[in-house]
Amino acid sequence: MTQPPSQQPPQGGFGAPQEPQGTPQPPQGPPQTPPQPGYGYPQAPGQAPGHGYPQQPGPYAQQPGPYGQQPGPYGQQPGPYAQQPGPYGQQPGPYAQPQQYPGAPTPGGPGDGGAKRKPAIIIGAAAVALLVIGGGVFFAMSGDDDKKKDPVAQQSKGAEPSGSPSVNEGDGNGDGNGGGDEDLNAGRKKGEAKVLWLQKNDVDLPRNGSDVRGPWVVGDTIVKGMYRTVSGYSVGDGKQKWTLKLPADLCAAPAQAAANGKIVIGVKNGTTDKADCADLQMIDLNTGKAGWKKSIKKNGTWDFLSDISLAISGDTVTVGRTGNSNAYRVSDGKELFGKQSGNCQPFAFAGGPKLIAAANCRTGDVDNPQHQIQELDPVTGKPKWTYQPKRGWEIDKVYSVTPLVVSLKKEKEWSILALKENGQLRTGITSDKGDKFAPDCGSAFAIFGKSLDGCTGVAADANTFYMATAPDSSGLARTNKVVAFDLNTGKSKWKAAAPSERVVKPLRMEGGDVLLYVEAGFNKGGGIATLAPTGGTPKMLLQHPVSTSEIESTFYNSKVVYADGRSFIASGRVSARNDKEELETKTMMAFGN
Repeated sequence: MTQPPSQQPPQGGFGAPQEPQGTPQPPQGPPQTPPQPGYGYPQAPGQAPGHGYPQQPGPYAQQPGPYGQQPGPYGQQPGPYAQQPGPYGQQPGPYAQPQQYPGAPTPGGPGDGGAKRKPAIIIGAAAVALLVIGGGVFFAMSGDDDKKKDPVAQQSKGAEPSGSPSVNEGDGNGDGNGGGDEDLNAGRKKGEAKVLWLQKNDVDLPRNGSDVRGPWVVGDTIVKGMYRTVSGYSVGDGKQKWTLKLPADLCAAPAQAAANGKIVIGVKNGTTDKADCADLQMIDLNTGKAGWKKSIKKNGTWDFLSDISLAISGDTVTVGRTGNSNAYRVSDGKELFGKQSGNCQPFAFAGGPKLIAAANCRTGDVDNPQHQIQELDPVTGKPKWTYQPKRGWEIDKVYSVTPLVVSLKKEKEWSILALKENGQLRTGITSDKGDKFAPDCGSAFAIFGKSLDGCTGVAADANTFYMATAPDSSGLARTNKVVAFDLNTGKSKWKAAAPSERVVKPLRMEGGDVLLYVEAGFNKGGGIATLAPTGGTPKMLLQHPVSTSEIESTFYNSKVVYADGRSFIASGRVSARNDKEELETKTMMAFGN
């Protein structure tokens, strides 16, 4: 594989971390151990974490110190930038020469919480604190699970699978109010949005519950998948338009569908504990009709040791997993490319306007990995460029594809890089002392498949990266702020506080502004707001009613979508103690004017 030319780091900014003069102060307060998940979550007591994560008991180990003795993401590397001067003394330059990687599994990504055969690492919703050392950025993991109540185990009996997907187009019945008689708009005040509908669970789930895939909005339909069902509902009234029954568990789904509303999901190839997430099913989300179905091509005896992750770019769906990958055409299922030649293999992808891949490179040292990030041609799979970070740093998430903003981790350390269109380093993000951040990247369960995209709490435009801080609970109520970083210098440009006693989360860009979800709080309704690219005060687009704030706050690991003036909040996981509670569990809510 052709390696990219050496790239000049920015002067004085993120660049190569230099040896600090004196001991820098760690983030304020030690990391706190988050509450343990409730009954019904898979546990892995005493189990060693996967490669690239701290090798110690439990996922929430305390942060060692001092920070000044930890190498930066580019430290200890010879090259043309060694001995680069800076305010923190002399330090070898940042750019690793081409290395090789052991192909070890990397924790994180999709995977249903009910998986029984593969090891799981419970990572929870973690907040991270930045500490700038020289030009590098280091993070300490700290819990912030107070807003995410753990679901509990189910006692219900799972539905029996059919032999192949079958669609029920539905009759449009149902009041979209979860079958209840309560008028959810009775307490609505002037200026507040209407509750369009509230949905309760209508899927018979297994004992441990199920993760929720989606929701995806396609035209006038909002779609979500759970367990062995994918269903579409009217965005206006919540009535079911169609439901597709699957022959086995839904085990993977991309963050977004193709532009024409078609999507490819992963389905297990059986209903026993030994089944793998190895079948693909194309679905037209407009109609609920099932299209092509095929088994993923197995690459060697040890393939499918991890769950898979899916991403869609154009008419290509990629299938990533540890040490292997495949890509198929969304429209007809034709395989476009598979395992690449050479030592470096893609294992996860981010989709959208570009296809971005994270790759492992084989080395002789499993404790010192070599990763790469690439832009691939979505038809041929050939890299357009390759960027290689220093040995030991692993590609974690892609926060934005255009512009490209990438998260990397090394045990407890965390770094965020911005790359140029040609794959060269643009800058590294540095934060002010004391700021803590908490991007939300989905499921609380990591089973060695890794999904790169789908994070919220972050957004980016051409020259600015926006990230929400972790909620501060030191006052009477939780609150936070949005920090804007200059993608050309890596430094913070401004900070915008959330509305009083509220927490905000960037969702994406909307017409040049940052689109925010404002969380519901005590006696305060949530809502959708925008924040100007120059900062200031968030402007509310859709104020959810105060009278339904308690309901809005109950959605576990909630997923928020805003489309055509409507906001939708869906649970990220559904679970209950028995069948009766299961059917009373609120799963999705919609607001609009």
